Amino acid sequence: MHPQPISLTGQHVRLEPLALSHLSGLKDAVKDGELWQLWYTLVPQPDQMAAEIERRLGLQAQGHMLPFAVIDTQRQQVAGMTTYMNIDNSNRRLEIGSTWYRHSVQRTALNTECKRLLLGHAFEELKCIAVEFRTHVLNQQSRRAIERLGAKLDGVLRQHQINRHPLAQEALRDTCVYSIIHSEWQNVKLHLDFQINDRKFVRTHATHTV
Repeated sequence: MHPQPISLTGQHVRLEPLALSHLSGLKDAVKDGELWQLWYTLVPQPDQMAAEIERRLGLQAQGHMLPFAVIDTQRQQVAGMTTYMNIDNSNRRLEIGSTWYRHSVQRTALNTECKRLLLGHAFEELKCIAVEFRTHVLNQQSRRAIERLGAKLDGVLRQHQINRHPLAQEALRDTCVYSIIHSEWQNVKLHLDFQINDRKFVRTHATHTV
């Protein structure tokens, strides 16, 4: 499997291999909604963004992660970050996660198209047998968004992580694990393509951070 850096482009979004050249745009994006204030997820503050980019690129070098900068092609600006992570080459599995978007693009088609591009590449090019999504059990916005993709809940990992957040200090995280398996992909793809092209979708669909 061994995912390699690649650019993926749709109608509303372009996913580019993450680089330090995205730093300014990402710092601006995270200020839109002050996303680091959310206690149930970990989003870097502006002054921590360079370190976060370097952390993700370090994991990429080790083969554990493939990070992307999310570009809003309608507004021609950086919208956030997402990744392939927990890459298991021998079992052809990976997780889509460590995702956040600027507040002004939430409740638009951008998130669904982003996931459509990542899932399509994972199942059709990388030949994955399963793709996972994980989120905090209390992050209801994220859970609803994942479920709307067509993912199914595999279970809850209780006290899965210790989240060291400035607002919550050492908060214990119960993690919901969802997945889409290869045999489900064709129906999920049709479902996502319909959502992206549905005119009502742009006004009603929600995005999420994980």
